Amino acid sequence: MNVVIIEDEKLVSEDLAEMMQSIDSRITITKTISSVKEGIQYFETNPTPHLIVSDIQLGDGYSFEIFKEAQTNTPVVYCTAFDQHALQAFNNNGIAYILKPYNKQSICQAIDKYKMLKQPETGNQQINYDLLIAALSNSNKHQTLLVNSKNKIIPIKIADVAYFCIEHKNTTLTTFQNQKFYINQTLEELELMCNSSFYRANRQFLINKSGIKEVQHYSLRKLFVKMSVDTSEEIIINKVKATDFLKWLKG
Repeated sequence: MNVVIIEDEKLVSEDLAEMMQSIDSRITITKTISSVKEGIQYFETNPTPHLIVSDIQLGDGYSFEIFKEAQTNTPVVYCTAFDQHALQAFNNNGIAYILKPYNKQSICQAIDKYKMLKQPETGNQQINYDLLIAALSNSNKHQTLLVNSKNKIIPIKIADVAYFCIEHKNTTLTTFQNQKFYINQTLEELELMCNSSFYRANRQFLINKSGIKEVQHYSLRKLFVKMSVDTSEEIIINKVKATDFLKWLKG
């Protein structure tokens, strides 16, 4: 499997290459790209790889610009320090969105997802994007989650969820009735299931607009979000995301 890495930090790209090849010895890193300009030139004149693993913010712009110019359909695993680009990433051939610092498990899961999405019956490198489109299209958003509680399976409408949260490495949901359940999905998976009424506030919280009671100014241009139901931790929007969050809240 031929893989191109797009990453402007040399040590990170070397570590990523070594990690991927330790996961699957059949992986060949055909090129490491460190800028938007280099990426556009490379894809104009070189064969299409099977998979791209890409940072988003490069020294001379966003990697999305590469894929727009190159018009490639190659699936992309995004590895980034910022969580606010998830939707744009999946609109640019993304099949996985990994927040730095990544680990071997998260990279392995992304590679497994690529293999799962391949269409084995065709024998080529095309990806079954129907699964992704169904997850990303607002018209096909999941309306109900099935949660396990003791010996019961309980359907919970997503509209009834005030927020999703990571607690001690486990994902929970809390309803407007202040019921809390443990669920199997990651916040990244839940982002794809939920519609635009939900916002990824930070690495720990995915919140429902209908559940927001008020927003207060916090230190250093951050925002503090108070929900209509109690949360285990404060929900803080950092200054980088503050403008985007307020635009979402107003929309």
